[in-house]
Amino acid sequence: MQEFDCSREVVLPAPPDRVWEAVATTAGNAAWLFPNEIDASGAGARAWEPPARFAIRHEQGEWFNDLDFQIEDRGDGTSALRYAHRGVFGDEVFSVQNEAIQQHTNFYLHTLGEYLAHFDGRPAIYIGEVPGGIQGPAASATPDGFDRLKRALGLAPDAREGDEVSLDPAGLERIDGTVDYLSEHFMGIRTAGALYCFFGRNAFGGPVAVSIHAFDGRDAEQAGAAWRGWLESALA
Repeated sequence: MQEFDCSREVVLPAPPDRVWEAVATTAGNAAWLFPNEIDASGAGARAWEPPARFAIRHEQGEWFNDLDFQIEDRGDGTSALRYAHRGVFGDEVFSVQNEAIQQHTNFYLHTLGEYLAHFDGRPAIYIGEVPGGIQGPAASATPDGFDRLKRALGLAPDAREGDEVSLDPAGLERIDGTVDYLSEHFMGIRTAGALYCFFGRNAFGGPVAVSIHAFDGRDAEQAGAAWRGWLESALA
């Protein structure tokens, strides 16, 4: 086993009480990460100081997983979040898994900022399995899996962050929105009613995936089934 340390400090466009609701409640987590059952009195809870700090640690033998959220009021309607995630990997290749968690963290924290800036307080429906989202077929685990996903969506090869896009994947809802995040292995698209998160996990040995944080009341089961079928068809 090898220990990893994934620590970040980010400025978020909301006061501490709103950041707290997003990071320390199950409903809040559904809006940018995935639904987590959070219990202030549960096993492993080691700090519960709303709206300033939330920390939890789970251990079993040599294994542990430790999360720490510290929220500081910047006095201008924004907050500084100091986030630390520490733990150990088992038999996985450390360099690959460590890079995966570092890049996922960047994307998730960006999505947290997008939620707070554009959808704060609106009930979120998480569409996808917890925690992996809606996974593509095994065939999408190839080196070109994420590129094939973007092409299937109809994204222009020269797309950049900030671009307005109108994507019409066959059999799915039209996606009219803004590319709010784009890296080699991750993409976020913000529409008027949802945050779409696309994961190029083929870079880390798995299939590609998508998760949706919907704020427009859509049916999660129906939407999930439609996306699952589309991924299977488009990336077979």
